[in-house]
Amino acid sequence: MAVKGRHVRGPSRRTASSSTLIFAMIIMFSFLLLILLALGILSIPSSSRGSPKAHDLSTMVHNTVDRGDGDEERGDQWVEVISWEPRAVIYHNFLSKEECEYLINLAKPNMQKSTVVDSATGKSKDSRVRTSSGTFLARGRDKTIREIEKRIADFTFIPVENGEGLQVLHYEVGQKYEPHYDYFLDEYNTQNGGQRIATVLMYLSDVEEGGETVFPSAKGNISAVPWWNELSECGKGGLSVKPKMGDALLFWSMKPDATLDPSSLHGGCPVIRGNKWSSTKWMRVHEYKA
Repeated sequence: MAVKGRHVRGPSRRTASSSTLIFAMIIMFSFLLLILLALGILSIPSSSRGSPKAHDLSTMVHNTVDRGDGDEERGDQWVEVISWEPRAVIYHNFLSKEECEYLINLAKPNMQKSTVVDSATGKSKDSRVRTSSGTFLARGRDKTIREIEKRIADFTFIPVENGEGLQVLHYEVGQKYEPHYDYFLDEYNTQNGGQRIATVLMYLSDVEEGGETVFPSAKGNISAVPWWNELSECGKGGLSVKPKMGDALLFWSMKPDATLDPSSLHGGCPVIRGNKWSSTKWMRVHEYKA
């Protein structure tokens, strides 16, 4: 008995057409991706620029800051992560030279010997721990101050109304500020605005030698910073930042879980040569009624 052979059918035109369409779409998508990469709209993550390992100060992160109107006079701007314990970053060229000089000239007529907070009473008192002179500038007192305070709010993501007034400080040769915390350990000073959560320290002048901001309790390889050989003996006692006109140092006194961060202990090293001018903005957890 003859067996009829089976008729094997080839791929249908419909299947072939679908495969061609999918292939064409893949080619078009790949071509579009190449165009976006060429234009810089997309970027491929690089392992060499990934997040640094915890406490590894030899692989600091640099992020370029997009310029706004009038930023050209402030020079190249970028943000540099220098520590994770405490959380600290430097915003290079945060202020222009004109803004630095403006704050100094505004403060000069009203400078007085700096004081510290008495932890027992919550009130200000004289102390050998802090030997600088300083004055406060009321929040929002003029257009320039308001612009700087708005820039600080944009940088920190903390509302302007949570900030205290700017404090301008002047350190002459030999003057310093011993290591201390910016957060409070008394209830008196937290009634208005709650605890201090972060500090922005703006350097209004260069310092020939000394005057570094030092974090003696910072975690990590402190000698890995590029400016290690330029530091004074005091500066080599911890993670240190050299004063540079226009730079702003942001560090957090509280951890993300809202507990106080003891690694935020910091001080101002004695000025060895030159003068040091700086301006501090303390920020609170809640609105601060100035």
